[in-house]
Amino acid sequence: MTAVQLIKKASSKLSICIIEPAEQLFKGAAYNSYSEKHLLNVTAAKMSGFTDQPEHFLNWVMMQDSFKFKNRELISNSFLSRNTYGNYLISIWEESLQLAAKKGIDIVWFKNRVTQLKYSSTTIKIQLDNSTNVECEKCVLATGNLLPRNPFVLDSSVLQNKNYFQNPWQLTAVINKPKNLPVLIVGNGLTMVDTVIGLKEHGFKGKIYAVSPNGFNILPHRHNGIQYKGLDDELTDDLSLNEIVTIINRHVKSVREFGISAEPIVDALRPRVQKIWKKMSTHEKQLFMSRLRHLWGVARHRIPLHIHDKIQNMRIEGTLLVKSGKILDIKENAGVFRVSYWGKKTNQKIELDVSSIINCTGPETDLGRVPEHFLNACLNDGIISQDSLKLGIAAETTSFKVKDGDGNLKHNLFTLGSNLKGELWESTAVNELRQQAEKLAEQLLLESQ
Repeated sequence: MTAVQLIKKASSKLSICIIEPAEQLFKGAAYNSYSEKHLLNVTAAKMSGFTDQPEHFLNWVMMQDSFKFKNRELISNSFLSRNTYGNYLISIWEESLQLAAKKGIDIVWFKNRVTQLKYSSTTIKIQLDNSTNVECEKCVLATGNLLPRNPFVLDSSVLQNKNYFQNPWQLTAVINKPKNLPVLIVGNGLTMVDTVIGLKEHGFKGKIYAVSPNGFNILPHRHNGIQYKGLDDELTDDLSLNEIVTIINRHVKSVREFGISAEPIVDALRPRVQKIWKKMSTHEKQLFMSRLRHLWGVARHRIPLHIHDKIQNMRIEGTLLVKSGKILDIKENAGVFRVSYWGKKTNQKIELDVSSIINCTGPETDLGRVPEHFLNACLNDGIISQDSLKLGIAAETTSFKVKDGDGNLKHNLFTLGSNLKGELWESTAVNELRQQAEKLAEQLLLESQ
């Protein structure tokens, strides 16, 4: 979307180089699913790719053959498939390519991986895995999410086993499972839900175990359309984290008297989160991460009600067994994984045999733990640095300029999206991404004049 905004806003010729090893630009992992049953967790009305055209996605949807004769209001409040959104993004890109041609803007796409980035104040040199070198005046790190971190208990024999899947978003993770043994999913978040749906869709009829420290706490969307205004006068800029939590808890208690859960309050808080996060001290951020992060994630990341019902029915039937606990050890023998975990509720060690392990623990954020990634090399070379919590790349969030190992701004190196999680906390949803892409494009063009 940064490239789209550059094309849209450019008043003179420029050259845009995109480095992306995927076979198709623009969908990424989130919107290029192997299943049509993987849904967005935001309604169609809120998924426009452009801040100044709030109904852009909905208008596009209503022009598609499969939606032409549907009720617009119904569709606007529906959770459509991720692939539908991916096709929408492709259509935006195709229109942008036509506009680029009219404006004389060159677009070059390298279907390669970056192996090394060398920085100077005037030129950035990027080496690709085919030994090609690309030079540019300005570089945007729009790398998105990394793969989940491998659990510490996994030895090399498990990590290299074909039935261990570090990448839960690939089709191979959910197909061809033997039915005589359960499947283990590590993690109990949104990715676990999609993985369970994928396993069932591809014919797996055995038991599915999902183990995480907190068990299953995912909430459904239950109060679509409710706009809560009670926080407007109380959340002033001078509040501490403790004071904010006290206010939120009081409002949650108040709405519960009327049978309404906390979701509308969380939604009302969302537009303020980045500002609140930036004002918090390092100690407050650490406190949030240790005590409140899970609660925020539960309230913030909700799923469509009918998907939640499906998961709950599987739990009732006993085909999905959600366990809260800590994995102690995993050993492989003759194609079977023996998993040992400490049950939080039973307070004892439990063992089970499974045929496959799927890692759904969420994207890695600590670049120091991904030695195979070029960003790790950039970190080691001091070209970039991480925030104090190692949630992403340290950067100045007004200009999107990256901070180096000494805390200085790199004036021609930028980043956005999930790389800014440590700076903004909320920096992964479409609402944040579309705003960042537009602002960053304006910044790049302003500095290029």
